[in-house]
Amino acid sequence: MIESKAISKICHIIGGNPSPKENEFDSEGLPFIKMKDLGRYHLTNNLVQIENKIPHDHPRIDKFKILPVGSILLPRSGSVALNHRAILGVEASIVSHICALVIKHTTEVFSSYLYYYLTSIDMVKITKKTTGLDAITFEDLGKIKIPLPPLETQKKIAAILDKADELVQNDKKILEKYDQLAQSVFLEMFGDPVTNLKGWEKLKFSDIGKLDRGKSKHRPRNAPELLGGNYPLIQTGDVANSNGYITEFHSTYSEIGLIQSRMWLAGTLCITIAANIAKTGILTFDSCFPDSVVGFVPNEKTCNVYVQFWMSFLQKILEDTAPESAQKNINLAILRNLDIPIPPINQQRKFEVTIQQIEQQKQLTRQSLKKSEQLFQSLLQRAFKGELV
Repeated sequence: MIESKAISKICHIIGGNPSPKENEFDSEGLPFIKMKDLGRYHLTNNLVQIENKIPHDHPRIDKFKILPVGSILLPRSGSVALNHRAILGVEASIVSHICALVIKHTTEVFSSYLYYYLTSIDMVKITKKTTGLDAITFEDLGKIKIPLPPLETQKKIAAILDKADELVQNDKKILEKYDQLAQSVFLEMFGDPVTNLKGWEKLKFSDIGKLDRGKSKHRPRNAPELLGGNYPLIQTGDVANSNGYITEFHSTYSEIGLIQSRMWLAGTLCITIAANIAKTGILTFDSCFPDSVVGFVPNEKTCNVYVQFWMSFLQKILEDTAPESAQKNINLAILRNLDIPIPPINQQRKFEVTIQQIEQQKQLTRQSLKKSEQLFQSLLQRAFKGELV
């Protein structure tokens, strides 16, 4: 019989710190991990790669908790973020929305084994609503029981899962390289669109096509009579997570929903203007979307693929300058007034063909990634049923 112990018995549960302001970070100093660092999944063997650092001469540097290598990081709130995990690869500090598990006795628990066990758990199921968010308390986290086979068995399980996870990470890295290739082709053909050193003619965004907001007139927007029909409905998250092309939807409108909205044709470039700022995706099917998304239909001067890549270079700028109230947003007037360099349409079309070829290869890699993830999940579930070793 394998003994199980509560997390509170085998780990110290440590909360994070309030985040310094953006202008207080530096390229050197104490690594500081934010929620987005976990969500981006930029991991090497599950070790977080950290961009933000607190200078050693920061006036509050002694107030930040320093976590040891091997600490396991878990978000404390957010229905999507709750199932992100990471193992800390360097000493670091964390933001208050993350907590850390620091193993008390390394002779009893192997950190990678604990990481994978926690990865197999859906944390959303043990959350409670706090201030409108799904959140997990330290008390509930501490009650989770972990089966503890001998340390050598834990290491064998972790080694098998490491190999399976490596296949997943390799496919993700290939996808990143295809994205980098596409960006390189754009820069080679058109130069940096922000500086426009190649001197292309500039036009207002509103002069190269039709740019309009989606429609969702009815309030509340999630009224039951609006939903559940045959008409696809995409949201800002669908655009932001589309990887360039919107190929699936998770909601639909009824006939009533369609009447108070608008159907956009496949090929429309969708641009988010709230929450996720200036993220884009090209529709591959006819769909409705709310007024937090803008639809762009090009005229004879341009094509959507060129415009989409141009937007990708401006996205960070627009996000950083967006007004912030309850959430960041930009309006249609800001988009329409943007200056866009316009190379000859024949060059834009050549670029479009190249991107389509790259996208075909990306699709094959995504299929491989899906199979790798299915294999990993299968092994993950078997590992903690005693079916691997």
